[in-house]
Parts: sequence; C-alpha cells; structure tokens
Amino acid sequence: MQRDETDRAIRERESASSARMATAVGPGPIRGPDDVPGEPTKTMTMLKERGASVMQSLKPISRIHQHLCAFHFYAYDMRRQVEAHHYCTHYNEDVHQCAIFDSDKENARLIGVEYIVTEKLFKSLPDEEKKLWHSHEYEVKSGVLFLPGIPQPIEHSEMKMLAKTYGKVFHFWQFDRGDSLPLGPPQLMMALTADGQLQQELAADVEKRYDVSFAEKRKNREDLEGPEGGVHSLSNSWTSGKGLASAIRPVESCEGVFQSVHL
Repeated sequence: MQRDETDRAIRERESASSARMATAVGPGPIRGPDDVPGEPTKTMTMLKERGASVMQSLKPISRIHQHLCAFHFYAYDMRRQVEAHHYCTHYNEDVHQCAIFDSDKENARLIGVEYIVTEKLFKSLPDEEKKLWHSHEYEVKSGVLFLPGIPQPIEHSEMKMLAKTYGKVFHFWQFDRGDSLPLGPPQLMMALTADGQLQQELAADVEKRYDVSFAEKRKNREDLEGPEGGVHSLSNSWTSGKGLASAIRPVESCEGVFQSVHL
C-alpha cells in the first residue's frame, strides 16, 4: 500500500513537471506556481482580500474584458519561448493594454505587460522606438493567436483588427530559466513571424488543452489582411540578425532640491 502511494506521488510530480514544461521552452529548470517561495495564504488574509474587493472599486481591473493566448520569445533568443495569456483592456480604438500571465489558472503569475497600437500610431513613433515593437500579422493569420472559448465568428472579427496592429511587450519573470521570483531587469519579447519558429511541443500542448486546431484557424483566416503598408521594416528588429537585451547600468543620480512644508 505504501509503495503504491509512493509510486502515485512520483507519477503526480512527473505529471506536474511535464505540465510546467509545456508552458515554456528555455534553459530551465522550468519553474511553476508551486515553486514560488512563501507561506501559504492564511484564512485571515483571504478574508481581508474579499472585504477589500467589496469595498474598493478596482476600476482599472474591471475594464479588462478580453483573454488572448499567444506565444512570446526573448528578443535576443528565439529558442526561449513562453506561453503568454493576455488579459486586455481597450484603452481606446487605437491603444490596448494587457497584463500577461503564465496561464489562465487561479494561481497564474503576472509575468509581463504588452501595449498594442494600430498601424497609424505605430508609424508615428520615432524610428528607434519602432525597433522595440513586433507585428501581429503572422500570429493572427497562422492561427496561433486566439481567444480561448470565443465562437469563431466573434473571434474572426477581433482578429481582423489585430492583424493590422503592433505590440510592445516586456516580461519581468523568467521562470523558463529557473527563476522562482522575478529577477533582474525586464526583458523585451518578440512574436512569431513565420512558419517553423514555434516550438512544436508548445503548440501541441496548447492545442490539446484548449481543444483548438491552429491549422483550422489558419484556414478560417485566409481572408484577413495585415497592415495596409505591409509589415514595417523597423519592427521585428531581431530579424536583422541583432537581438535586443535589457541591462541595468549605473548612472549619476540627480539630486533634487526639496522644500519642506510645515503644517
């Protein structure tokens, strides 16, 4: 009996490890939500949270209305790919802002943010700034960017708009390299631009979990078009052969002059 329980525990750990591995491909070991250090949330803390959620408006959060699932890779290393769940707000007709989590589960970790703008706004950016942005045309047309649980006609309408947009995304938490907390500077991420780039184990796992077919979505989106001027040459800067990585460097601090106010 004890041996059976031990074998079962081992299988469960292996299954959990496999599930974590499927959410990212990186140098590892891949860290899951259970690897985050800290004591379990206490009952009193949960009661305080519930009370606060009733008494406070949480208006910025309440504007989140859309869940997008896609894949990101580090702007200097396409081999490191991460499943990214976007929870987005339409700030206006030209700007969306998204909080990015590693899953759609209750214990999902906030790993990054993405800003999405229309082609019109992207073209207005300085050339150096454009290099930090990526296009969405391939993601949409290939079917790998999708809205979980949304009927195809509604999803198609949203994809028609997204195919023409550009995104700027930073990830703070490199759990794919073994970080159990968000360490170091945020890193610029990029998006897929062609067939053969997406790690097949990631694609297969997402298709299975969400019961979707990227091939079918690709076929259903054959009528969609990208930016009117074509994908801008300064976007997707990694395609030039030079990646972009963030680093912290010391600089001279500015000492401000503050005047005390006595009440």
